[in-house]
Amino acid sequence: MRERLILLAGWGLGTAPLQPLVAALQGLDPHLQIQLELLPELASSAPADWLDELDARLPQDCWLGGWSLGGMLAAELAARRGERCRGLLTLASNPRFVASTEWPAAMPAETFELFRSGCAEDAQATLKRFALLCTQGSAEPRALGRLLFGGAPNTGAEQLLAGLDVLAALDTRAALQAFNGPQLHLFAAADALVPAAAAGELQSLLGDVETGLLGACSHAFPVERPHEVAAAIQAFLHEVGDD
Repeated sequence: MRERLILLAGWGLGTAPLQPLVAALQGLDPHLQIQLELLPELASSAPADWLDELDARLPQDCWLGGWSLGGMLAAELAARRGERCRGLLTLASNPRFVASTEWPAAMPAETFELFRSGCAEDAQATLKRFALLCTQGSAEPRALGRLLFGGAPNTGAEQLLAGLDVLAALDTRAALQAFNGPQLHLFAAADALVPAAAAGELQSLLGDVETGLLGACSHAFPVERPHEVAAAIQAFLHEVGDD
């Protein structure tokens, strides 16, 4: 059966950060069908509303994946679909983006609240700052940050704020534990938004799933190191297919 992979974009920057990865994957396996999807543009900050929209829009019986917030939503949707999801891939996606006492390997709540306040005051300036944070830790952060910001869609401030609220509300730990299909979770050692420690914490939480930590790269590693990420994904898909 020909594999089909749905990749969900992250917050604010659209599909541009995933396009180099898609090209690299198709170069390795032209038979893999890959579909890039934007996140919902909803004013609602309820994760269930976002998941309902995605569940209605996206095809069934395929692999689900995503970058950052997109990966978190993919995890929740995979658990919702169960056997109707072939597997899950997440890229720089923390089970909780905002730290709690139960999950400290995440962004401090005060830092997140300052970021959200900045978005409420000036959404475009905050989005530009976010693009630079995504590339902090890369070899050429400013050039890569400008590239990401330049490719961002024209999303309204209300929708951007709703996305941040969804990001803060999500806790995918239960969903990841509930989903019985194959899982691959990739993280970056120099990620300025998702601590590298989250990779080890996730492995401890889930046990028998594949996690990987890419050295010396940023939150934007799908565009920074697309060929390395594509090779890891292809190897995992082939390994699962051989089981």
